[in-house]
Amino acid sequence: MRVLGINAIFHDPAAALVVDGRVVAAAEEERFSRRKHGKRPVPFSAWELPELSAAWCLAGAGVDVDSLDAVAYSFDPGLCRDAAELGLADPWDGLRVDYARRAPQFLAAALPGLDPEKVRFVPHHVAHAASAGLAAPPAGEDTAVLVLDGRGEVASHLAGVYTDGQLSPLRSQELPHSLGLLYEELTRHLGFLHSSDEYKVMALASYGTPRHLGVLRELVRVTDDGGFRVERIDWAGLAKEVAAGGELGEEHADLAASVQQRLEEVVLDLARWLYDASGGAGTLAMAGGVALNCVANARLAAEGPYRDVWVQPAAGDAGTALGAALHVAGELGDRSAPMTGVDLGRGWSDEELEAELRRAALPYTRPASIAAEAARVLADNGIVAWYQGRSEYGPRALGHRSLLAHPGDRDTTRRMNDVKGREQFRPIAPMVRAERFGELFEGTYPSPYMLFVHRVKPAWRDRIPAVTHVDGTARVQTVHPETEPLVAELLAEFERRTGLPVVVNTSLNTAGRPMVDTPREAMELFGSAPVDLLALGPFAVHRRSFGDAR
Repeated sequence: MRVLGINAIFHDPAAALVVDGRVVAAAEEERFSRRKHGKRPVPFSAWELPELSAAWCLAGAGVDVDSLDAVAYSFDPGLCRDAAELGLADPWDGLRVDYARRAPQFLAAALPGLDPEKVRFVPHHVAHAASAGLAAPPAGEDTAVLVLDGRGEVASHLAGVYTDGQLSPLRSQELPHSLGLLYEELTRHLGFLHSSDEYKVMALASYGTPRHLGVLRELVRVTDDGGFRVERIDWAGLAKEVAAGGELGEEHADLAASVQQRLEEVVLDLARWLYDASGGAGTLAMAGGVALNCVANARLAAEGPYRDVWVQPAAGDAGTALGAALHVAGELGDRSAPMTGVDLGRGWSDEELEAELRRAALPYTRPASIAAEAARVLADNGIVAWYQGRSEYGPRALGHRSLLAHPGDRDTTRRMNDVKGREQFRPIAPMVRAERFGELFEGTYPSPYMLFVHRVKPAWRDRIPAVTHVDGTARVQTVHPETEPLVAELLAEFERRTGLPVVVNTSLNTAGRPMVDTPREAMELFGSAPVDLLALGPFAVHRRSFGDAR
C-alpha cells in the first residue's frame, strides 16, 4: 500500500510517504519554501498545502500520484463544532473548517492526477497518536499513548493505548482547556512569537523561581477522570507584558519557571492516570507540541510509572502527516514498521555536491576523512557547518544539518548564539558517543532524538561548560555507530585530540530561518557567517581558503 500523509490545517505543513507500512520519505514544507514553520496558524492560511514537500516525497520514492492507494489528511472537519461553543475567541474558525472540507479538491489541484475520492480525513489527535504509538520501537506489549498540544478539531488532548496496532482511546480533553494554548499565551505575553518560540520560554524558565506556582495550581487543575481544567489567567497581574523584542527581567523568568513547573506536574498526573487506565502498560509514546518540552519529558521519564518513554521526534503538527499516513495504512491492512531514524528528507549524492561546489566556484578539498578533518578544526576551537546525508524530519538537528563547536570553551555559547543571531540565554546542546553517555550524564538513555534534558555529572561540568545550562542540565543526543557512523567517527576523533567525547550540536540555520536543506543554502550560510569549515558531504571548504583572518 502507498499512502501519502498531509498536514496543512494549522502550522508546520508537511508530507510523509508510507509504503507497505514503512515511512520512506517525510519533510516539512518550510525546508522547501524557506518560510519558518511553513505558515502562520491562522484560518486564512488553512488552504495552503505542503505542495513542494508532497511532490518531493512522491518523486523521491518514484511513486506516481495515480498509484497512491490513499492520501491521509490530518484533520477531520466532520468532528468540528462552532468555535464559540468551544469557548474559543476565533470568529474566523469556520473558514478554517470550510477549507478543510475542500481539502480533497485542493489536493487534486496541487497533485495533478489525484482522485479526490482517495483523500481520507484522520482526526488530528488520532494522527498525533499514530505518529507515536505506531512509529515507536516495538515494545512487545501494549503501548500507552499521550497526546498534548494546542488544539485539534474539538480537543487538546488524547490518552489511549495501542494493542496490536489498534488504538483504544481512553480520554480526551475538550476545548477551551488546553496546555498547549496555555503555553502559547505565555509565549505571546513574554514578547515571543506563539506557535513558534515556546522553546525560548522553556529555556528562560531555567533562570527563574516558580514563585507563582500556588496560583497556577489553583488555575490549572487535573480532574479525577484523566482530564484537566485551565482557567483564565491574568498574565499582567503576574508579570508585565513584554513587547516583541522587549527586555526580559526577573519577573518574566519567574513566571516562565512557574508555568513550566505546573506543566510538568500536570503532565505527570495525566501520565499516571493513563498508566492505571491502560492496565499498567510499560511503554509510553508521546506526541503533540507539548511533547517537545524536553524538560517535562525528562521529569516524566524520571518520576513517572513507565519503564520506557518514547517521544515522536517530529512531535509537533508536522508529525501528523506521518501519523495520518500510518493510521490509514493500518486501516488498509499494512502493519507499521517502527521509525529507525529521522533522516527522511532530501539528500544529494557526492557527485551532485561536487557539482554545486564547482558551480559556486568555491575552493574545496576531499580529505581522506571528512570526520577527522572536522574534528581537527573543532579541536582548534573552530566552528563547523556539518552537512551530511538526508535532512532531518522534525525540529532537531541530529547530525545531518548541524553547526558544531568545542564544548570545553566557556565562550562557545556566546559565539554560537552570535553566529545564529539568538538570545544569549538560549542553551546549546551536546552530542555524545552512546557508550560514553553514562560517564558524563544522568537521565533517559538512549536519547538519539534530543528530546530529554539530562543532569551533567559534577565532575564534567567544568570540562564541558558550553553545553551545561545554568541549571546544570544538558539536552543530550546520544550517537550510535550503527545508525550514525560518520558522526560517531567524528566524536571518536575529537576525543582522541581533546579527551572530550562531546561536541556542541545546534541546528544549521540562523535565527528566524528554517534549517538549511540544500547545498546552496549551506554555502550561503557559510559565506555569511563566521564559520571555519563547511563539511559538505566528503568535501571540505575552509574559511582560510578565502584569506580571511580569525
